[in-house]
Amino acid sequence: MTTHAAAHRTGRLRAVLLVLVAALAAAFLPSTTARAAGTIEEVTGFGSNPGALRMYRYVPAGLPQGRPVVVALHGCTQNARDYGTQSGWTTLADRWGFSVVLPGQTSANNISQCFDWFQAGDIARGQGEAASIRQMTARQVTDTAADPARVYVTGLSAGGAMTAVMMAAYPDVYAGGGVVAGLPYGCAQAAGSPYVCMYVGATQTPRQWGDRVRGAYPGYTGPWPTLTVFQGTADYTVKPVNMDDLVRQWTDVHGADQSADASDTVAGFPHRTYKDPSGVPVAETYSITGMGHGQPVDPGAGATQCGAAAAYMLDVNLCAAQRLGQGWGLG
Repeated sequence: MTTHAAAHRTGRLRAVLLVLVAALAAAFLPSTTARAAGTIEEVTGFGSNPGALRMYRYVPAGLPQGRPVVVALHGCTQNARDYGTQSGWTTLADRWGFSVVLPGQTSANNISQCFDWFQAGDIARGQGEAASIRQMTARQVTDTAADPARVYVTGLSAGGAMTAVMMAAYPDVYAGGGVVAGLPYGCAQAAGSPYVCMYVGATQTPRQWGDRVRGAYPGYTGPWPTLTVFQGTADYTVKPVNMDDLVRQWTDVHGADQSADASDTVAGFPHRTYKDPSGVPVAETYSITGMGHGQPVDPGAGATQCGAAAAYMLDVNLCAAQRLGQGWGLG
């Protein structure tokens, strides 16, 4: 009995010591694991919400102050929650430490749950859906004590077109925009119809395109957001000409020409970079050969992988969110 009790006490002592060692290691040794995951939550009362949108957000557990914010806008027939996870943005938020705002469209506004990028009342500074998204962004920056100089916006399809809207209407808020299968600012007005814009494009010179952006915030002198575009070459919903027009629009705004200053390939796809007269990159494009209408994703656990295949979330071995985040210095 005595020998057994002593052995029992020795075993308990060893267990306690192991727990203490593990606790000390957790407290003092560098962590190599990802940041603890959070949950997507809905936020109400974020402002007057003239566009009648819904606000969702993702904040990793224990996120410190001063971190960036990414606003990610879903495409038609999608919803905010699914887009946040399927695009890979919530995974990257955990991996790199930033928060995500996920605006949500409603069927009451648009039967297909598309953001209304083609409605004049929803794309002007201080009005409609654009103002609602701006209010969500402001709420997130305040709530997380984020770095206001590191706020970015991106989206797919109608969300990509709305990304261009936010870049034009609020260039003082967003440092960069990532347009995925989207359209230039004011394209529906320039073409006379959103469908002509999507399927054919609008006939505008670079200066005319740029003037549409400059007219969205009269008197603003910069700095302007940088532009990144992802576009499938086999996209028959938003024709690739819209990527070319986005480049024409935003290179003009930045005072750059329309000739690429650097060309290479990323994951086998053509990648072009455009620089302003001082040599600073202001626009870049990823032309995804053979891809249809959707967001590029690359499911997996690798360092450059993210996203999940789903409707309009296309596995092409390149994750657009990862490339955007890397370009914005989030990782």
